[in-house]
Amino acid sequence: MLNIEKKLEGKDLNVALIGRLDTVTAPELESELSSSLDSVENLVLDMDKLEYISSAGLRVLLTAQKTMNQKGTMKLINVSETVMEIFDVTGFVDILTIE
Repeated sequence: MLNIEKKLEGKDLNVALIGRLDTVTAPELESELSSSLDSVENLVLDMDKLEYISSAGLRVLLTAQKTMNQKGTMKLINVSETVMEIFDVTGFVDILTIE
């Protein structure tokens, strides 16, 4: 299960991810982001309460990163040790901006 909390302030979109980002929930996040990024220049994904991310979730992040590269910035904040380990193993630490 994944809960997505979005907060839009001007051209800044903050998205908090709560739960698991996997094969079942990735399409939901992909849909939320694709419908929200039109006027956004800065995307922040808060992963403080994200427990797990699968390859399907990584694909959604990669797609979002490619979109935001064309129009602004994307960064991940509050990444847990477990999720950071997945980013390390997959090489996503070199692709994504993680603070």
